[in-house]
Amino acid sequence: MKSGVSSVFSKTRTILEMIKFEHSVFALPFAYMGAFLAADGMPGLSEIFWITLAMVGARSFAMSVNRLIDREIDGRNPRTKNRTLPRGILREREVFLFILVSFSVFILSIWQLAPLTRKLWPLVVIPFIIYPYTKRFTWSSHFLLGLCLGLAPVGAWVAIRDGVALLPFLLGGAVLFWVAGFDIVYACQDLEVDKGQKLFSMPANFGIHKALRVTAFLHVLTVLLFLVVGVLAHAGLFFFLGVVAVAALLAYENRLVSPNDLSKVNEAFFTTNGFISVLMFLFTATDYFWRG
Repeated sequence: MKSGVSSVFSKTRTILEMIKFEHSVFALPFAYMGAFLAADGMPGLSEIFWITLAMVGARSFAMSVNRLIDREIDGRNPRTKNRTLPRGILREREVFLFILVSFSVFILSIWQLAPLTRKLWPLVVIPFIIYPYTKRFTWSSHFLLGLCLGLAPVGAWVAIRDGVALLPFLLGGAVLFWVAGFDIVYACQDLEVDKGQKLFSMPANFGIHKALRVTAFLHVLTVLLFLVVGVLAHAGLFFFLGVVAVAALLAYENRLVSPNDLSKVNEAFFTTNGFISVLMFLFTATDYFWRG
């Protein structure tokens, strides 16, 4: 009995490692941010619960699909060859089963939210399935990944308001540009491998120098869109202080990496971006609570 339970825990830990569960911090705070904007304050606890579960299900589905589709590519990349699927630690059917479970959690969750989510959910899932293939034929895959995460605040808005509006799409656009920018930075470390496998990315197609300039431009657009969201939402001081903090972190992130020094890519990708999403949400929530 104990060995069976231990085996389940071990397998669960392996699966969570495969999907990098801790990276949920990138999109989840922006889903909460979209929910706060939609509710014009604190959403109901039930809504928060089901939005959280929907986000976890959707992201787990997306990451598992990505790992399954890219298993052969990952196996030929020195940076990713030790992932669970290339090493055979997980079998394909186990990952496929987890995909079904994650999708079921997502569907169950959205059925507890506003009725419009039950009609629009394919628009969320389709980009998740298309994205892993795009690096095989276009360098614009960074932007599709950004779209996948940028849908988080839009989905949360729909889940609360049962409708669509311009504001969540502007927030989703900010997230899209932010994610596309830091994904370009991340892709710099696979430049030679991508060229060798005839894969497409901004660094592989245009060189690291031009790619990093695009990242800087995208992050400027991110800050500008956050400012527009704040103005349209009639946000208060704390929201705009959050934008200032995000702008400072993005400037720091862009200074960490240069064409001649990629040693701090992980610091730029994981640490800095984790702070950005959490801080932006915390400043947004504080702004609403402060204004009563």
